[in-house]
Amino acid sequence: MTAEYEIRADFDQTTIVVYQAFAPAIADAALASQRFVSPFSFSRMTWIKPSFLWLMHRSNWAQKSGQERILAVRISRAGWEKALGLAVLTSFETAAHRTRADWETAFAHASVYVQWDPERSLRGAALPHRSIQVGIGRSLIQEYAVEWITRIEDMTPKVSKIHSLLRSGHAEAASRQLPRENRYPITPALGRRLLIS
Repeated sequence: MTAEYEIRADFDQTTIVVYQAFAPAIADAALASQRFVSPFSFSRMTWIKPSFLWLMHRSNWAQKSGQERILAVRISRAGWEKALGLAVLTSFETAAHRTRADWETAFAHASVYVQWDPERSLRGAALPHRSIQVGIGRSLIQEYAVEWITRIEDMTPKVSKIHSLLRSGHAEAASRQLPRENRYPITPALGRRLLIS
């Protein structure tokens, strides 16, 4: 049974895949450099998501303006866990914060944010468990964009294929094309910070 709060991702011993949607110019430059470079913005927060289907919901299968290209960004687990260790939830939660004032102070000074949204099914329906989004702030974005990345892959052709199968009534075949995501192990300390039991 899937817990309400857990991280599910495509990962191996040293790396984890996160997904992002971009306009073609940003995606092309990142793919060519295998790092994020201009016109990627280093002056604004960037959100990374290990759930493929959540990003499909968010980008409407790469059909939203400015989100026409889907990138699978493989980053080091050390970088990912550094981000989680610095993260502050985007809302006050009694299970994670002693007082609202403590949360407000932490939130105001945070370099990384975590938000939990309903996970999505293949057809976009909200599921009873949550999907993590991690917002990398300006103070850490250069490190993420340059140092943590081990590979960037263009997932747009696969996204088009899965979406085409889904629209033509072949949901089972579409499901078989999805990236495999497993429960990501974290320490008890990180779990307490992020609502994960």
